[in-house]
Amino acid sequence: MDKLIITGGARLDGEIRISGAKNSALPILAATLLCDGPVTVANLPHLHDITTMIELFGRMGIEPVIDEKLSVEIDPRTIKTLIAPYELVKTMRASILVLGPMVARFGEAEVALPGGCAIGSRPVDLHIRGLEAMGATIDVEGGYIKAKAPEGGLRGANFFFDTVSVTGTENIMMAAALAKGRSVLQNAAREPEVVDLANFLNAMGAKVSGAGTDTITIDGVERLHTATYKVMPDRIETGTYLVAAAVTGGRVKVKDTDPTILEAVLEKLKEAGAEITTGEDWIELNMHGKRPKAVNVRTAPYPAFPTDMQAQFISLNAIAEGTGAVIETIFENRFMHVYELHRMGAKIQVEGNTAIVTGIDKLKGAPVMATDLRASASLVISALCAEGDTLIDRIYHIDRGYECIEEKLQMLGAKIRRVPG
Repeated sequence: MDKLIITGGARLDGEIRISGAKNSALPILAATLLCDGPVTVANLPHLHDITTMIELFGRMGIEPVIDEKLSVEIDPRTIKTLIAPYELVKTMRASILVLGPMVARFGEAEVALPGGCAIGSRPVDLHIRGLEAMGATIDVEGGYIKAKAPEGGLRGANFFFDTVSVTGTENIMMAAALAKGRSVLQNAAREPEVVDLANFLNAMGAKVSGAGTDTITIDGVERLHTATYKVMPDRIETGTYLVAAAVTGGRVKVKDTDPTILEAVLEKLKEAGAEITTGEDWIELNMHGKRPKAVNVRTAPYPAFPTDMQAQFISLNAIAEGTGAVIETIFENRFMHVYELHRMGAKIQVEGNTAIVTGIDKLKGAPVMATDLRASASLVISALCAEGDTLIDRIYHIDRGYECIEEKLQMLGAKIRRVPG
């Protein structure tokens, strides 16, 4: 396994480009299965999860065509098998997203129960119940979800999500695009990635309205046509680099991003003492060499503060002036990085779903281990401002969500390098 070695102390300064959003690209790739012709998806991030999804398509008989800019053309008409096998699905939770499109377009699907980061219980029952409401019959056996549409295809339905689920909303929205009649999804996820997927579906001729609110209406159509679509920028990657600049007292301009989808994070960075300026597709953070101030954070579904930025703000609070409380309301196992930060000298006390972080002047470099995707980002951030060298192990987690992280940080002046395990 590769590792990262980071020598802390360098103040980040410079400009970088933000990649396409992984959490948008994966459902959009899944949605290409709904089309009756070739679809081109642009601005894909070069990440392991994207490669896995494309490999999954290859295993199903589809031959994606990728160009040098990592745009991909997918023609689902060549599909030969409707099985998503365990050996691919086990590494990536988002593989569940092929379930709805396959049942809607081809009448059946067999998808292994998914894997991914071990950050808590993320049940698939909402996906199953949503499809059952549309008339599908589903059995879960041998570790596989086996789904079959009724004769004549899926039917539109009203469905209430008893907990807000991003992938649940996306899966049922995709299935509803080809269902007969109207579907109304209530208590739907409002994330920008859900809106991006809805825009992609509409680009193919779907009739989706209300995305970005808690009620999404889909009027099913008979077929979806070819389209070319550009994936939105990654708001979590954007936020991660801004926090990295903040902890080092630096200045970073992130380009090809969208300030309007990151407002809760930008407000907290301002509260921490950062000067933030924005344009249509860029954000600049400048700490003017100052140490950040501690902030209180509470995660909640969009548009509130995102759970995927919680770990990064624990790292910020660890070296900030004062004490900050970070409350995690989405996932129950999402403080595993705290124990690695303790190895670097951080003063963090966990009480249930709350981490009380008392800032210290300087963290110390240490060997640490990444436990999940965003936790690994928090270790990188802490290492950038720590005294001495930090060795981060199990960085395959980082590669699932951050494109070329060491190259981008090097462009900002960080002393970071990848070493083979």
